[in-house]
Amino acid sequence: MFDGIMPKTDRKSILGYLAVFASAFCFYMSTVVIKWSAMAGLHIRTSMFTLARFSLGFAVVCIVISLGSHKIRVVRKSFLVGRALLNTLAVFCFFKAVSQTSVAQANILNMTFPLFIALFSWIFFKSQRDLGTVAIVLVAFVGVFMILMPADTHFSLGALWGLASGFTAAFAIIVLNMARQDHDTLTILFFMFGLGWIVVFFLFFHEMQIPDTHELVYLFWCSAIAITGQVLLTQGFKYVTAIEGGIIASTRIFLAAILGPFLVMDPALSFAGWIGAFLIFAGNVLLTVKKVRKLSGAAPSRLNKS
Repeated sequence: MFDGIMPKTDRKSILGYLAVFASAFCFYMSTVVIKWSAMAGLHIRTSMFTLARFSLGFAVVCIVISLGSHKIRVVRKSFLVGRALLNTLAVFCFFKAVSQTSVAQANILNMTFPLFIALFSWIFFKSQRDLGTVAIVLVAFVGVFMILMPADTHFSLGALWGLASGFTAAFAIIVLNMARQDHDTLTILFFMFGLGWIVVFFLFFHEMQIPDTHELVYLFWCSAIAITGQVLLTQGFKYVTAIEGGIIASTRIFLAAILGPFLVMDPALSFAGWIGAFLIFAGNVLLTVKKVRKLSGAAPSRLNKS
């Protein structure tokens, strides 16, 4: 009955916006579950949360592949393996940051990966060297410093895990772009989740244990919520532009800052912390706009839906 009120394309765009925003909320809530497990008195290791996420993801991908009779086709194995290993490391660092610092700080620092991508691109690709990008990254890293150094000036070593997750995630995304040239999404996910759980299991074999019922609940929901976020993000980007999606996805920075004190009793961000969060958010948005404009050669209003 809404056909005469709202065009179908507009409705799809709104659904896309909601899906991308919901994905940001899911990624944040998956880390909240980790903190809730600690608040409940459980001592679940980071390696167990990482293993659970990749194991459940692998099971879901295998089910989807079997139902759709999809065939795994490998063209360049090095990119698939590289993507899997880097993504596994990024997730582990992210979860480690959550366990050793505040959920807000971990999420905000994890969202520095667009800054590192721009930095790496500037270093390795001469065609992408411009003063505008340098200025944006430098200002955004001032924000990173404000997040790392709170008002009491006590530097938290645990926060470096969050920065490491952004650093490694940047490399993982760069390799992902290379892998996408020859491989479909399911093939990439099959290797990413499959190799991920194998690497975590054998690398942290001494930490592996059979979880009890209470622990299993937290492990499952942390993994299920994160995987739901990935699905929503993938679907949402079908109906929004890259600029719109990038801006909405970056709202996880503010979700973490606002909800942290209420959901996990995080310390509220100081005034300097809010400035730092805003600088990182603004840096991500501006870099996304610059990249899309350069690739499309058109004004944002003329960009095709991605």
